[in-house]
Amino acid sequence: MSDVSSFWSDRRVLVTGATGIVGSWLTKDLVERGAYVVAFVLDANPQSELYRSGTVRKVQVASGELEDSCALERAIVGHEIDSVFHLGAQAIVSVAHRSPLQTFETNVRGTWNVLESCRLHPDLVKRVVVASSDKAYGEHEQLPYTEDMPLQGRYPYEASKSCADLISQTYFQTYHLPVTVARCGNIYGGGDLNWTRIVPGTIRSLHRRESPVLRSDGNYIRDYIYVEDAVHGYLRLAERTHQPSISGESFNFSPESKITVLQIVDKIRELMHCEDIHPTILNQAEGEIRSQYLSAAKATRLLDWKPLYRLEEGLEETIRWYQKFFEAGGN
Repeated sequence: MSDVSSFWSDRRVLVTGATGIVGSWLTKDLVERGAYVVAFVLDANPQSELYRSGTVRKVQVASGELEDSCALERAIVGHEIDSVFHLGAQAIVSVAHRSPLQTFETNVRGTWNVLESCRLHPDLVKRVVVASSDKAYGEHEQLPYTEDMPLQGRYPYEASKSCADLISQTYFQTYHLPVTVARCGNIYGGGDLNWTRIVPGTIRSLHRRESPVLRSDGNYIRDYIYVEDAVHGYLRLAERTHQPSISGESFNFSPESKITVLQIVDKIRELMHCEDIHPTILNQAEGEIRSQYLSAAKATRLLDWKPLYRLEEGLEETIRWYQKFFEAGGN
């Protein structure tokens, strides 16, 4: 889907949040395409896909916090970075609800630090992709979300993504920074070690022959996108940032297939042949919107992007990854 060409060969790329699910897969993809990659990470995590796949041995690692602007600028200048993927964030809704200040520091301050470091070195940085989220839209009566809808996050995590998104647009409008924004729904796939998320949490519970736990009532509607489809969307954005119709724009990436939490749990139970294990429904979710899903019409029209994985195919790939992970002693 993304142009398999020499575009990324020898390009010098900074990936923040490189130990996360998307960061790990993106970094691996960039390495395979011949890029010189600098992984900006807070903590080494031997269980992350970045380490388990061996990709970490093929990249430069810069350790630091997103809140530390000096560390970010040092990574950009020291490695002569020309492309930045800003994926680093505090990405757990429940953590944001309990610790809003930490979330705002990482997601908001971290974003302006990345963008300011890029602005200061226009001779180096030629493209920036910021990973936002469908949560940036907040609650809207009319769905699916389209890119022209206002960003009105109300709960801590949503608000942090709305702010980061708006700051990105500010840097384009004011300073002409070549930045684009990617908004995805719930990204799933191998390498997500945040067990409170529904897909990895359900797979681990069923692997242990335990009942999956649903914080909500199971009827919340969500938009799930397989990690490799999200990665291809980010790459496509970066490759086309120089085009006037792309630079400064935000794009939704979605398979456009809404599904309830309970339905995706049932699908995983079916694929793992665990229909006899039923979920525990707590109905205790706080600070979450009931229905969120995206239109990807703009990405299809302007980026020629479309998902390669249907939900069942993505889940099958994901389950295989976790089975190997557990067999190798991961927990």
